[in-house]
Amino acid sequence: MNRPIRLIGKLFFIIAVFLSLFSFAMFQGGFVSWFLFFGYLPIFLLSVGLLLYPINKWQVTRTLSRYIAHSGDTITVRIRIKRSIPYPLYYCVFEEILPESLNKLDNRTEKYHYLDHPEKLKANRTMKQVVFPGFKRTLELAYQIERVPRGEHHFQAIRIKTGDIVGFVKKEHIFQVADQLVAYPNQRLIKMTERISSFEQGSVSSNRLNLKNTNVATGIREYLPGDKFSWIDWKQTAKKNTMMTKEFEQEKSTDTVVVLDSCYYKGINLLAYEAAVEISLSMMEELKKQQSKTGFISIGKRTAYFSMQRDQGEKDLLMQHLTKVQPDGFASFGVKLKEASLGMASGSIVMIVTTHLDDMLESTIKQISQRSKRVVVHFVQAAQSITEHEHHIVKQLRLSGAVVNVLSEQQLIQHTIEVSIV
Repeated sequence: MNRPIRLIGKLFFIIAVFLSLFSFAMFQGGFVSWFLFFGYLPIFLLSVGLLLYPINKWQVTRTLSRYIAHSGDTITVRIRIKRSIPYPLYYCVFEEILPESLNKLDNRTEKYHYLDHPEKLKANRTMKQVVFPGFKRTLELAYQIERVPRGEHHFQAIRIKTGDIVGFVKKEHIFQVADQLVAYPNQRLIKMTERISSFEQGSVSSNRLNLKNTNVATGIREYLPGDKFSWIDWKQTAKKNTMMTKEFEQEKSTDTVVVLDSCYYKGINLLAYEAAVEISLSMMEELKKQQSKTGFISIGKRTAYFSMQRDQGEKDLLMQHLTKVQPDGFASFGVKLKEASLGMASGSIVMIVTTHLDDMLESTIKQISQRSKRVVVHFVQAAQSITEHEHHIVKQLRLSGAVVNVLSEQQLIQHTIEVSIV
């Protein structure tokens, strides 16, 4: 309703100016008055034409150089405008209405220099460009989004403003152009001090990198090309009069569960949480390389479970989850972890990645330690932000037998993150 009224109001104003100059020229006469009238005439015609020109009929498209990227990447965005009527335009202002999810900067490992001051990585991104179309039917412009943060970023609209040369007429339209940019979390190099695997009985952990253990023989068989000389069973060879070798038990990987704390708490350090996400993904990839039977649990408002023993689709689902996940819910992580631990197999290795330690979590970890082979806690936080109480909890957890890795700026800015699991 307001738009037609504004349109009529502007039209009356332009006509009023035109009639005023015409009346002045008629009654005053002379060169000057008629010069003003005829000088204003082109402006009048262009203004009336612009007032009636339908810019909402333009075809506006957006193209991204990549629709799937990793956090910290640079994306080039191209906007293309096609218009059927080449009406002369003095200027156009193009404004990308950027999603709020892009109001952060991610420069990969360098961002952890600001772990104690994450607010320094906030940015109010804007994109405005002025072009002078003239009679052009097709317009193109490009801009770059640098240091893209992790997450799904939904582009929704592009605002276009234009007007006449004297500012009598100004037009604006918002074009709904939907696109999505997905920025996966970065994967870090993780160096673990022990390989997580065990024998079939699950009673002894091993740090050997070979697939077979040559200390536990389960039987004998005939010699096959490729068998080691040391595997030959000489007694059975003499008895059967044929070359026999020992058959060894195949190692199986220990059940390992990686748990990410995605619960929200007052004063949470969101940059430390970003590090927790990256470490969780990196550990899952490292454990997969070691052929470890691994599961992943994300605990926030809702609890999500992923098993990495299935096909590629399960890995894709985990990557999608870690791309979108944000801390939410105000429930205690310690309480929800206790509930989730009831479904964990006894004798498994539990790796917990968290940015916050409290008494409830300490109690839960001690309970899990009683029926797990090992509990490893990766505590991610800025060195200056770790409280005395959290230092005390770290000491108590280590005394109870849990492995605690404190990961602060010093560790996170390194190319390779070293963690202990023993």
